[in-house]
Amino acid sequence: MSRLHTIEINEATGETAQLFGAIKKAIGTVPNAYRALGSNAPAVLGHVLQTGAVLKQGELSAREQEAINLSVSEASACDYCLAAHSLTGKMAGLSAEQIQEARKGSFSADAKIDALVKFAVRLVKTSGTLPADAVESVKQAGYNDRQIVEAILAVSAILFTNMLNRVNDTVLDFPKAA
Repeated sequence: MSRLHTIEINEATGETAQLFGAIKKAIGTVPNAYRALGSNAPAVLGHVLQTGAVLKQGELSAREQEAINLSVSEASACDYCLAAHSLTGKMAGLSAEQIQEARKGSFSADAKIDALVKFAVRLVKTSGTLPADAVESVKQAGYNDRQIVEAILAVSAILFTNMLNRVNDTVLDFPKAA
């Protein structure tokens, strides 16, 4: 049961109704996480959607972004995002084995994505200034500064939804992650 006020999709008005309509048109449904967010802070939901659009136009592939989402969601222990990104990871071309591996913080099928996942997990699990070797490792794997900045945006975007869902105890509307 959600802890935050969450309206039914057909009860939405104004900006929330517009956002829910756009989400439903794009993906066929309004996931519970977006319902909770739009019910309470439609401008924040708009920002989350805009961040997703910015990332889609960036240099990181959908596979790279989903590997980040899975590894960070596992590090945060967000069952909702693990369920959602196990599904979207498959849609981005990740195999079931790659999804499990990304959740564990590695990606043996691709050394470049492996370095990116390790970078994301290290960024999330450490505090203070990230050691220079962490940045150097991701650069040596082939990522440029723009891609590193985009990876940081992807990390912060998934961390936001991880935290929202952990606070809300959002009801899963995706198959539970294995």
